[in-house]
Amino acid sequence: MTRTLITGGLVLTAADELHADVLVDGAHVAGLAAHGSHGWSADRVIDATGKYVIPGGVDAHTHMEMPFGGTLASDTFETGTRAAAWGGTTTIVDFAIQPRGGSLKEGLDAWHAKAEGKCAIDYGFHMIMSDVNESSLKEMDRLVSLGVTSFKLFTAYPGVFLSDDGQILRAMQRAAAGGGLVMTHAENGLAIDVLAEQALARGERDPRYHGEVRKALLEAEATHRVIRLSQVAGAPLYVVHVSAREALAELVRARDDGLPVFGETCPQYLFLSTDNLAEPDFEGAKYVCSTPLRPAEHQAALWQGLRTNDLQVVSTDHCPFCFKGQKELGRGDFTKIPNGLPGVENRMDLLHQAVVDGRIGLRRWIEIACATPARMFGLYPRKGTIAPGSDADIVLYDPHGEQTVSAATHHMNVDYSAYEGRRVTGRVETVLSRGVPVIEDRVYVGHPGQGTYLPRGVCQYAN
Repeated sequence: MTRTLITGGLVLTAADELHADVLVDGAHVAGLAAHGSHGWSADRVIDATGKYVIPGGVDAHTHMEMPFGGTLASDTFETGTRAAAWGGTTTIVDFAIQPRGGSLKEGLDAWHAKAEGKCAIDYGFHMIMSDVNESSLKEMDRLVSLGVTSFKLFTAYPGVFLSDDGQILRAMQRAAAGGGLVMTHAENGLAIDVLAEQALARGERDPRYHGEVRKALLEAEATHRVIRLSQVAGAPLYVVHVSAREALAELVRARDDGLPVFGETCPQYLFLSTDNLAEPDFEGAKYVCSTPLRPAEHQAALWQGLRTNDLQVVSTDHCPFCFKGQKELGRGDFTKIPNGLPGVENRMDLLHQAVVDGRIGLRRWIEIACATPARMFGLYPRKGTIAPGSDADIVLYDPHGEQTVSAATHHMNVDYSAYEGRRVTGRVETVLSRGVPVIEDRVYVGHPGQGTYLPRGVCQYAN
């Protein structure tokens, strides 16, 4: 059991900014004390002078090796978790998928097989319910007992993931009774498919039309609908990847009414826009994701939602597909472009840039990227903070380091960056996962299998 002393840094949590030393004993934080006030001894001393000492990021929305549109997301659990560590994230919660006609446990077992022994950081699973029936509803309680306490349902992707309102209501009722949290992808997929068919018939085939048919009003309509279904069920609700101000307005209204409704947005909606989708020569395909990028004027509402806590979490929805050979499947037909963006490596840096730019404060950065996702998905205070007894998932972050985001230097297994050429201030220097270095002075020293599976508790906001 190695004792590590991190000395001289500014410790940031969602609650505090402390000039403190941090003692790590084995896998856990043993104590915090003012610089030089403690007399602690350690096997290893890390000088954090001039650095932030922050909790490892918790990215509660990733899709490693996800099948979509006849291909697979290009990051494996090995490459994706390594890239996450490079970006200061030490925990991911990925999505296992129930096979059509199969059981929830069958889907969970398949994702365990993909991830076991491969991850550089700790990981947990949500469960995508793609076949809601009496059998899968009964299974929900079993999954909660296995530490899979959140269930994702879709109002989009007819014939693949879509559940009808009755199925969603039944799942919400079961989750409410068993301690689970329902997450929803809220877009009116049936209406979107009509608009997509009509667009193609008019000869509108370029990537920008992906955004035009997936209208903000159809995100807002579905968001309103799932909120009301959750209200009828008496169940808490978490709406993933909120992109449109109209959808956010539905969350604000529900929260103002006191409903246990929560929202997540993603860096792509805060930093990118339909201008990217309209890039010429099919370059816009790089930015095809769902929910889609919106016109830039939606960004101000999302930032305000983060400041007012009407949006609680920033996750990535990391689901990368290479431009060559994967995004190109949709040349001539935007509906065949695999939906997803790379971003697991960029989230913490982009949000720190938002601190530098005055959009959010330092503690809010940690709150939306570390602490709240850990609380939302039953991992706090083991994850998401630096406190005695917490896992020693700790990042030394240089707030003055400058970098240019680029596919040439990132570690994600994808041939482009959604943020190519963007200058950001702030950089990860060292990353500990349960006290063991994964990144050390900007050198990767981790290995596949260093990360372990995390059975999760229930949502800490649900009651």
